[in-house]
Amino acid sequence: MSSLSISAAELTERLGKGEKPVIIDVREQIEYHTYNIGGANIPLSVLPGKVDDFGYNKTDELIVICKAGIRSRTAQAILQQHGYQNVKNLTGGLIAIQKLL
Repeated sequence: MSSLSISAAELTERLGKGEKPVIIDVREQIEYHTYNIGGANIPLSVLPGKVDDFGYNKTDELIVICKAGIRSRTAQAILQQHGYQNVKNLTGGLIAIQKLL
């Protein structure tokens, strides 16, 4: 597991311990409202325009999630291009989390 990704098992375990990592869900609003594990809903379609208004430190751990891990990988690249140094992609996305529950 690279430091640029986080497994569904690791994220679920951390949330279960009461940790509150910064989660950015890059799915569209309708998807977010259908099922989510919390976090900020910033759809990938608007992310590039909002990245400079985040208010997170460039060194904060940010975990980007989506349904399957593809859009969040794109979001991860966008954030890294804007100087964020600790962006992790949820491997397998929310599908992987749902399989654990």
